[in-house]
Amino acid sequence: MPSKKALIRRPSPRLAEGLVTHIEREKVDVDLAVEQWEAYAEALRTHGWETIEVDPADDCPDSVFVEDTVVMYKNVALITRPGAEARRDETIGVEEAVASLGCSVNWIWEPGTLDGGDVLKVGDTIYVGRGGRTNAAGVQQLRAAFEPLGARVVTVPVSKVLHLKSAITALPDGTILGRIPQLDVPSLFPRFLPVPEESGAHVVLLGGGKLLMAASAPKTAELLADLGHEPVPVDISEFEKLEGCVTCLSVRMRELYA
Repeated sequence: MPSKKALIRRPSPRLAEGLVTHIEREKVDVDLAVEQWEAYAEALRTHGWETIEVDPADDCPDSVFVEDTVVMYKNVALITRPGAEARRDETIGVEEAVASLGCSVNWIWEPGTLDGGDVLKVGDTIYVGRGGRTNAAGVQQLRAAFEPLGARVVTVPVSKVLHLKSAITALPDGTILGRIPQLDVPSLFPRFLPVPEESGAHVVLLGGGKLLMAASAPKTAELLADLGHEPVPVDISEFEKLEGCVTCLSVRMRELYA
């Protein structure tokens, strides 16, 4: 069985100061967030993932959302240049972590910006959201890094949510899950399954038909169970207050070891 590794990063004590762009700010319980993060990490381990903790970045409120700092494709780690300037120091520890795992490391350079939350991989197709946090130069640099490795890059306009993966993720067969009102151009996706809850648009593929998803989407969990999947719910309510979702909290690295 291929080894599966997931990068995670402990929440900063300043988590409650994290950026909010498309929703109203709510009070974040940092102690509860740490408990939820630990339960999330345990859910990964329970389903066969080795978790690798990136060194904490306590001065970076959003650093728990480690997915935004690096995009993996095959054995290449593309270190991002986050669209929010306040988040750019988050990449330092992540670069060290992926290099220690033997990845080939590339970077997004100025004037490019790219957030990992704007990148959805479905097989060798890489959808990249062009919106508030990812610019055209960032998309071009991602193409240059991954197309020579066999990727097909599809750019998706994003204006209604923070990141592309705030609106969609994909099931193991490539079907896209999402909410039509949150998408600029739903027709870009060949197979699309609307879900009844906003947080239901986010799943992490654990393997074996199991889907890690937010406990705040019980109707979607029921729908997916009816389709033969096995939902694994986790409570991430404190991260949802900061526009976070289950995909944001880890970087899954199965490609390296497949």
